[in-house]
Amino acid sequence: MDPDDLNPERIVTVFGGTGFLGRRIVKRLLERGFTVRAASRHPARVPLVFSSITRMPEAVEADILDASSIGSAITGSQAVVNAVSLYVEHGVQTFERVHVKAAADLAAASRDRAIDQFVQISGIGSDPQSDSNYIRARGRGEGAVESAFPGAFIVRPAVMTGPDDAFLTTIVRMIRLLPVYPLFGDGGTRLQPVYVADVAEAVSRLIDGRTQGSSIFEFGGPRIYTYKELLREIARQLDTHVKLMPVPFAVWNALAGVTELLPAAPITRNQIDLMRQDNVAAIDAPGLKELDIEPRDIDEVIRVIEQRRRVGSLSSPA
Repeated sequence: MDPDDLNPERIVTVFGGTGFLGRRIVKRLLERGFTVRAASRHPARVPLVFSSITRMPEAVEADILDASSIGSAITGSQAVVNAVSLYVEHGVQTFERVHVKAAADLAAASRDRAIDQFVQISGIGSDPQSDSNYIRARGRGEGAVESAFPGAFIVRPAVMTGPDDAFLTTIVRMIRLLPVYPLFGDGGTRLQPVYVADVAEAVSRLIDGRTQGSSIFEFGGPRIYTYKELLREIARQLDTHVKLMPVPFAVWNALAGVTELLPAAPITRNQIDLMRQDNVAAIDAPGLKELDIEPRDIDEVIRVIEQRRRVGSLSSPA
């Protein structure tokens, strides 16, 4: 990028900017010439996360749960991105508090400061009427943001994959280790996994003014698989065989109820809830195609995962 393209007035503040998707959004925005603030409760982590890149984001201390700390972080921004997510509730960090109340507070503060754009990262399947506390909160959060900041972008990715994800990397590892791989139910849930870097690029293009007329986007990958088909495709790319065993969702829920007591739960009941329903972009929803992005399939991610396994690389994800 030409240094002359840098514009210090094009400021974007990203909450959750050190997370799985958030840090990639930050990097794409930096590459587009934006000045980026990575808002975090632990700003000292920011230079560690972005140590491998030339241009660094500005580390800003802010807690999305503390409305009084939001204002100074977003003042002067052209756009604000909320990439904060919560999968397991802990104390005051509840789904309602994080995905609804905090999202609405951030959107309202952005509106009050006349910020041009607000991007709320949600997920395909978010539903304010869902029986799942997690899915319901994501859906209610979308409505709260739209009410507080009319015209906000709502971004709903399908399950995201990447070399450091908690989804595909786990499947690859377990297929290599387990003689029998347990399915969620009968394995018929339909998935459209999307590469996390493609989602980050899409968000950067939204902020860069690449679209008009749409406010809700659903991002999915190039192929739709049933869960059973996905496992078989991964095994094929690993040049191995996988024996699949159906496991009722009730058994998974019981298992997740126990593992949630661990410091880093390998699986949660909310993730089980997500696997009960199809995770596929709506046909009539604008997506990556409308932003001129050719989505990448899982083969690219698997290739990187395997390369890292072979050489033991600790390099930064794309």
